Amino acid sequence: MSLLDSGWVTVQEKTFRKWLNTKLVTRELRPAESLKTDLSDGVLLIHLLEILANESLGRYALKPIMRVQKAENVLKALDYIKLRGIQLFNIGAEDIVDGNLKLILGLLWTLITKFTISDISQEGLTAKEGLLLWCQRKTACYDEVDIRDFSSSWNDGLAFCALLDIHRPDLIDYDTLDKDDHKGNMALAFKIATEEIGIPALIDVEDICDINRPDERSIMTYIAYWFHAFSHLDKIENAGRRVEKFVAHMQGAWDMQHAFEQRMEKILAEIRNMQDIWESSKFKGTYADAKEALAQLNSFKRSSKRAWVSEKAELVSLLGNIKTKLATYKLKDYNPPPHLTLGVLDQEWNTLLVGEKQRSVQINEQIRIIKENLRRSFANKANEFALVLNTTQLELSELEGDPQNQLRRVRNLNDNLRKIRKELDVLKSIAKQCEQAHIEENDYTVYSYDELEYEYGLATSSTSKKLAFLENQIVARNMTNLTPIQLEEFESVFRHFDRDGSNSLQEIEFSAALASLGLVYDEDTMHDTFLEVSTGSRSVSFEQFIRFMVSVTEDQQSAEQVFQSFKEVADGKQYVTEVDLRHSLIPDHMVDQLIKEMPIHKGPLQEEDQELEGYDYISYMERLIGHMNANGFHYE
Repeated sequence: MSLLDSGWVTVQEKTFRKWLNTKLVTRELRPAESLKTDLSDGVLLIHLLEILANESLGRYALKPIMRVQKAENVLKALDYIKLRGIQLFNIGAEDIVDGNLKLILGLLWTLITKFTISDISQEGLTAKEGLLLWCQRKTACYDEVDIRDFSSSWNDGLAFCALLDIHRPDLIDYDTLDKDDHKGNMALAFKIATEEIGIPALIDVEDICDINRPDERSIMTYIAYWFHAFSHLDKIENAGRRVEKFVAHMQGAWDMQHAFEQRMEKILAEIRNMQDIWESSKFKGTYADAKEALAQLNSFKRSSKRAWVSEKAELVSLLGNIKTKLATYKLKDYNPPPHLTLGVLDQEWNTLLVGEKQRSVQINEQIRIIKENLRRSFANKANEFALVLNTTQLELSELEGDPQNQLRRVRNLNDNLRKIRKELDVLKSIAKQCEQAHIEENDYTVYSYDELEYEYGLATSSTSKKLAFLENQIVARNMTNLTPIQLEEFESVFRHFDRDGSNSLQEIEFSAALASLGLVYDEDTMHDTFLEVSTGSRSVSFEQFIRFMVSVTEDQQSAEQVFQSFKEVADGKQYVTEVDLRHSLIPDHMVDQLIKEMPIHKGPLQEEDQELEGYDYISYMERLIGHMNANGFHYE
C-alpha cells in the first residue's frame, strides 16, 4: 500500500505544515495553509532555510508571478540545501512548483531530520535511535508505558503523560489518570505541553490515538520538540543547582539588598505622595475644613512622620550591615541604585520638612482669614438686620391717622418681619460658625445673635399687638353691642388659638375657642356652625369670629337659653340636684339661693339620686318667665 493510499500523507502534511509555520512565525510571515500551493513559488522555502540556517540566501524574487521566477526561487533553495551537504534524491524545482506533495513532504522531512532531529544524541546514538533511547529511559519507571517505536507505542496517550510527569510532576498527576481514557489522556498531555511548556501543537489527538500505525515521521517530529524542551529544562536545572550553592551563601545579603531597595522605594513614595497631597490640597473656605486640615497635619506629625524617622535610621543601619556582610565574603561592595541612595532620601526628607512648614503656615493663615471673614459676614448681616428692626419700631411709633390705613401699614410691617425670619436663621448659622471658631470679639458690630433674636421677638410682638389693637378698635367701632371687656376677652381667646398666626382659625381651633368661652356643641352642630360662620371656606377670620360672638352674646340671656342651660346642668333629667348645681361651678351663694326658691320635684328620682333632693327647675322657670311647650317658652 503506497503512502498516498494509506492516508498517512494527510497526517504528515498537517504535521509538517505546522512545523513549517512554527519557524515562519519568527518573521511574522503569513502561515502556510497548503504545502502543495504555498511552497510552489519558493518564497516561503527560502524564508524557512534562512531561519533554520540563520543566514541569508541572497537576492530572489519576492513576489514571483511567472513560472520561471518561481522555478528560480525553488532552485536557489535546493542549491543551498545541497551546498550545506544535505543529500536530495529525485527532486527538482519543477516538482515543488507543480505541487508534488509526496516529494515536498520528503524535502521537509529531510530538513526536519537535519535541523530538528540530527542534533539529538544519547549514549553515542544519534537522531532516531538517540531520540528513542531518550524516550525509553525517561519512561522506564512507568509500568503501563512500553516505547518500542515512534508509531503504535504512543497511541494510548500514556507515553506523553509519563514524559510530562517525569519532568514536570507539578503539572500532571499521573497516578490519578484513567488509563483506559486514551483520548482524554492524550488531549490533556497535548494541552499541558502547549500551554505550560511551550511545545508547538504539531499533531492532533485523532492523528495518533487508537490508530494501529500512526505516522512515524509526524510523531518523531513532534517528540523532537519534547526532547529539546525538556533537555533545555535539564540544563537549566543543572545550572540552577550550581547557582543554588552560591545563593545559599549569599541569600541573606541579597534579601537584605532587596529589602533595602523595597523599603527605600516605599518610604520615598510615601514622602513624595505626602508632598503631592499638600501641594494639590484646596481649602473649602470653612473653619471646619481648616481645622480638619490642621488635625490631619498634627496626626501626620504624631504617626507617619515618626514612623519615617525611625525607618530612615533603620535603612542607614541596614545598608551598613549589607556592606559588612559582603566584605566578609570578599565580594563586590553593594551600592544602591542612584534613585534609592541615602542621599536621595535625605534630599526628599529636607523637601518634606520645608513642605510641612509651608503647610502649617498655609493652614494658620487660612484660619485667620476665615475668622476675619466670619466676623465681617456676621457683622454685615447683623447690622442690616438691626436696621430693619429699628426701622420697623420707628414706623410703629409714628403711626397715626385713620385706623384702617394704620392697619394696612402694620400688616405690611408684619409681613416684612416674617420675610426676614430667614435672615435670622442665616445669622444663627454664622454665629454658630463663629462659636466653633472660638470668635469671642467682633469690632465690626455691637450686636450678638441672642440680642437680635430677642429684639426680633419684641418687634414681632409689637406688630402683633398693634395689629390686635387696631383690629380691636375697628371691630369695636363696628360692633357697638359689645362691651370693651367682652371684646378684649374674645380677642384674647382668638389670638390664643390662632397657633400659626394666620389671623384665622381652622375648624378644630374654632371649636376649642368656643369651648373656652363656655359654648359647647356636639360634633355635628359644631361642624354646621363652623361652615355657617366661615361661609363655606376652610377657616374663620377674626372679624367672622367676633361677629359670631356678638350674635351668641346678644341672646345669651333669653328664656330658651336659660332653660337649655338648666337642662344641660341636670344632664337631661326633669329635675336638678344640689350636686348638679355645684358641679356646674355656679357660685355657692347662688346655689343656696336657687335651692330656696325652686320647688321640690314630686316625681320619681333616678337610682343614683335616691338619697338627694330633686328640684323642679321646669316649674321654677314657668313661674318666673312663662309657660313652655315642645318648642320653648311663651311669654306672659
